[in-house]
Amino acid sequence: MMAGPAQCDGAVSGTGSLALRLARIRGRLADIVGDPDRVKVVAVTKGFGVDAVEAAMAAGLADLGENYAQELRAKAPNAPAGVRWHFLGSPQRNKVAGLASLVSLWQGVDRSEVLSALASRSPGAAVLIEVNLGREESKHGCAPADAPDLVRRGLDLGLDVRGLMTVAPRDRSMAKRCFGSLATLAGRLGLPELSMGMSDDFDLAAAEGATMLRLGRALFGPRSGPMALRR
Repeated sequence: MMAGPAQCDGAVSGTGSLALRLARIRGRLADIVGDPDRVKVVAVTKGFGVDAVEAAMAAGLADLGENYAQELRAKAPNAPAGVRWHFLGSPQRNKVAGLASLVSLWQGVDRSEVLSALASRSPGAAVLIEVNLGREESKHGCAPADAPDLVRRGLDLGLDVRGLMTVAPRDRSMAKRCFGSLATLAGRLGLPELSMGMSDDFDLAAAEGATMLRLGRALFGPRSGPMALRR
């Protein structure tokens, strides 16, 4: 049986501890995929302060993920130069204009109207289509059967549709099946990017072909307050 992912060991306490956690994660990836550089680590700074942004950049992690428009807009002006912001989840259409100049990759687009808003406010934007493979009502994402049409719609609008994204169920056996299904779907659609795997299941995602992992707690330690309740 495959071992679980590396565990975080406390809250953000500077570059040294983050670098140690990152080294452990990359060591685990090396065991799974051989070359850990084949898998991009997106550091999810949601719920952490600007110190986490600075620590991630100091550790060589320039791809940072945020889920909330207000939080991203608050952090971006004080972030070090060179940050590539990933917006995680499907944004509200009225938030797109305010984020367009900040976001390098829109992860989690799952509605045609959001694709239209991106094409209008951020022509040629890079996007990933989010697919809800676990069919969980609590999670965003289109149905697997709808993904091909959304991909075509994005391409027709001139967007750079690079791949697919998913948030898997917490059960690890179900997560593994979802990751495998997403890889199969992306292969059918000819899409190279697979954003799948988080702090609790990144090892499974890597084994199923993930090209991006979205890691928060595994890098920075546990969140506190209301953010601790959000995955």
